[in-house]
Amino acid sequence: MSKNRITDEEALAFHLEPAPGKFEISATVPMTTQRDLSLAYSPGVAVPCEAISDRPETAYDYTNKGNLVAVISNGTAVLGLGNLGALASKPVMEGKAVLFKRFADVNSIDLELDTEDTDAFVNAVKLMGPTFGGINLEDIKAPECFIIEQRLKEEMDIPVFHDDQHGTAVICAAGLINALHISGKKIEDVRIVLNGAGAAGIACLELLKSMGARHENCIMCDTKGVIYQGRTEGMNQWKSAHAVKTELRTLEEAMKGADVFLGVSVKGAVTQDMVASMADDPVIFAMANPNPEITPEEARAVRADAIVATGRSDYPNQVNNVLGFPYLFRGALDIHARAINDEMKIACAHALALLAREDVPDEVALAYGKNLSFGRDYIIPTPFDPRLIHRVPPAVAKAGMDTGAARRPIIDMDAYELSLKSRMDPTASILRGITARARANQTRMIFAEGDDPRVLRAAVTYQRSGFGKALVVGRDDDVRAKLKEAGLEDAVREIEVVNAAKTMHLETYKAFLYDRLQRKGFDAQDVHRLAARDRHVFSALMLAHGHGDGLVTGATRKSAHILERINHVYNADVSSAAAGITALVHKGRIVFIADTLVHEWPDEEDLANIAERAATVARNMGLEPRVAFVSFSTFGYPVSERATKMLEAPRVLDQRGVSFEYEGEMTVDVALNARSQAQYPFSRLTGPANILVVPARHSASISVKLMQEMAGATVIGPILAGVDGAIQICSSTSTANDIMNMAVLAASGVGR
Repeated sequence: MSKNRITDEEALAFHLEPAPGKFEISATVPMTTQRDLSLAYSPGVAVPCEAISDRPETAYDYTNKGNLVAVISNGTAVLGLGNLGALASKPVMEGKAVLFKRFADVNSIDLELDTEDTDAFVNAVKLMGPTFGGINLEDIKAPECFIIEQRLKEEMDIPVFHDDQHGTAVICAAGLINALHISGKKIEDVRIVLNGAGAAGIACLELLKSMGARHENCIMCDTKGVIYQGRTEGMNQWKSAHAVKTELRTLEEAMKGADVFLGVSVKGAVTQDMVASMADDPVIFAMANPNPEITPEEARAVRADAIVATGRSDYPNQVNNVLGFPYLFRGALDIHARAINDEMKIACAHALALLAREDVPDEVALAYGKNLSFGRDYIIPTPFDPRLIHRVPPAVAKAGMDTGAARRPIIDMDAYELSLKSRMDPTASILRGITARARANQTRMIFAEGDDPRVLRAAVTYQRSGFGKALVVGRDDDVRAKLKEAGLEDAVREIEVVNAAKTMHLETYKAFLYDRLQRKGFDAQDVHRLAARDRHVFSALMLAHGHGDGLVTGATRKSAHILERINHVYNADVSSAAAGITALVHKGRIVFIADTLVHEWPDEEDLANIAERAATVARNMGLEPRVAFVSFSTFGYPVSERATKMLEAPRVLDQRGVSFEYEGEMTVDVALNARSQAQYPFSRLTGPANILVVPARHSASISVKLMQEMAGATVIGPILAGVDGAIQICSSTSTANDIMNMAVLAASGVGR
């Protein structure tokens, strides 16, 4: 079974919750007061309207046009599903829109046009031109896609890009640049065979010819064989443009002595005999999805010298369009381009190729669970390489400026690169690192509350996502019934159900627990009830004895109750310096609040302990800690004995000689706002704090819930830190996805 198996029920739930679809629109300007509304709409909006009327180019300054792309389809060629129609294509187009935002901070809206009439489609898109800075065409069948794109390019003054054609072509070109570099061949000399004369295949060959491949060296094949001069069957004008004078008639004949094979066709189209007949160091890009024309294993079984790429993420060298279209449009939008021309596409390909030759950042290696270095199994960068955003768009923008496609050239390219580095949400790479670490650890995760459907869905998702084995505490018949109700009946055989009645270790657990609790008012009968009947205690005992590697609980009871039960097995209280650290993620920023779980009213020693625990969590999440002890006063004013401990806590850390930045006491604005911070030049913080240690648990709780409800911040945690076991306690209001995320946190070991 695939580690990343996704069921129909999971896919539908993902698109249904927490709100239908995959994105929403939010305002970038204040909309709170009457004055705000007057500026955003009437009468204030009239001023930019008149400015744009006088100088149309200012639309890029006063509207979102310059960072807005339309993803447009009529649903006639949806993925590999065929003609599903406009409405059924909407989930795909929404998905494409969020990929634009995720990878290149490009705002995007999906538009599904309910027509198969080429003229009607072209006219509809053309009329919407003033709204957008670019048009991404998607999932339109051939040959209409060629006609539509060409007409829109001719009739519109913004970039029009059919990603199914050119996205694949650009990534294919990038991979081929490096494959030929490794094999020591030149593009103008190699013999190229393409199988699959559809939109993507034709675009691949056209781009490679623009890069120097010779027409006579390129053989295109379709289901009827080689496309040769004089062939009439199954031909059209786009195929005819690539017909060559040759005696070759079949793919098998064309493959003999070929240097490069490009496949955008069907599974099994290429045989091992064909691969064996190719030239030395053959390049095989088997890009059919979901199954390639020939697998890398099959190709290398007969040709160990082959360089193989596919469209799949579970093989090396994935030809993935997400490496191209976000960054092509980012570069094009930033110069207010009139078009995306061949030179810009070629620049994108070369930038990707050069990036693959550089040392790979540790976070990328961690995300993929292996070290990556330039060579036969790494000729194309991975989609999660953080350098893509500031390497590829500048290359695209420069090519656009050099070829006259730019309305507004970039003057300072160094400054532009810096702006791109800061543009992307840094939390994405942090959370991705946590996920990668969890997957690498392959943690056996104990889900303590197997009678809750949310917990069961989380457990199934955890295991199917490849994080490790899910151990569910519950009764077999109850778990089976609830999985069936949730549409996950097939998961019964996958996850392991555990309970006190089934375990052979109950007596060992009871002896361990009695030894811990006998002098705390618990007799043997009390211990039996706890070990055999309390699922939280039983789960903690499993973890303590190595019968699981991590524990997530809290979905059905208050956190205080859960913590009390865990304390029977682990030292997770004030005296052991445990702490709860909650991460708030908001507008690309992460701030930790502590303590949100353990300490009711900490003194200065406790506060110092909390700071150290929080610093450990921050470092485990890839951040350099900057701790602020916050209060209502700043550096002694106004004077209050309530704030004294916040002033004393930094002095405790002084004595301990810790290795992270800290300062206090101060108000929250001084801690987080660089401008406010500048008024105190003696402060030891070199920038805004990312850890706020608060005076008491109630103030921590208020802060977190206020940010969550009023500002819409994403809350991660509380993360239980300073406990020997990998234990995380989720909220009783958690969704299945929240519970799964807490399991991932436990598996990654961020609190240890």
